[in-house]
Amino acid sequence: QVQLVESGGGLVHTGASLRLSCAASGLTFSSYAAGWFRQVPGTERQFLGAIWHGGSTFYGDSAKGRFTISRDNAKNMVYLQMNSLKPEDTAVYYCAAGDVVNGTPGRYDYWGQGTQVIVSA
Repeated sequence: QVQLVESGGGLVHTGASLRLSCAASGLTFSSYAAGWFRQVPGTERQFLGAIWHGGSTFYGDSAKGRFTISRDNAKNMVYLQMNSLKPEDTAVYYCAAGDVVNGTPGRYDYWGQGTQVIVSA
């Protein structure tokens, strides 16, 4: 059974940093690309970025310059480092894995349950 489990969310003040983690199990994680999305209730899931098997990354516009994705295939982990957080970054953050991916949620085969991030003003 494939599982992706996010952690590291919480309540922080504006300007703070957070690192979200995503632990993968039940799949050969090194064979998959991994992505991060976020969602505010009532809105569409927003693409933040993704990382390919070998470590190459690409980002959505909302993440460029402040967010960094990395992975550790030996530990079956993917990370989202978020800096200079703003209240508008408040959302549920999801990791996902897929074979050939882009910024479209439908290209991902597996999803975590999400972790809440709240950024107070």
